[in-house]
Amino acid sequence: MKFMKLMVITVVIVVMSSPILIKSEVSSSCIPTELMPCLPAMTTGGQPTKDCCDKLIEQKECLCGYINNPLYSTFVSSPVARKVLEVCNIPYPSCG
Repeated sequence: MKFMKLMVITVVIVVMSSPILIKSEVSSSCIPTELMPCLPAMTTGGQPTKDCCDKLIEQKECLCGYINNPLYSTFVSSPVARKVLEVCNIPYPSCG
């Protein structure tokens, strides 16, 4: 179980760190790596930190882009991620 969590976190870090993906898939003001403080809470269901909530608030306008992007959608639209948004008082966006 610990190995699987480590693998998921590693994959997320690699995907979110790719400069090619960052440039081509999201707006220049939307930087997925800025959400790294949220990774533990969004992958394991832990309590989000203040830094995580602050970063989510900063990138609130980017959430639909992340949700619509197949590389990030799993991490932003999962039930655990929705709970993190709820704890941070950020309504889950309705993306059209």
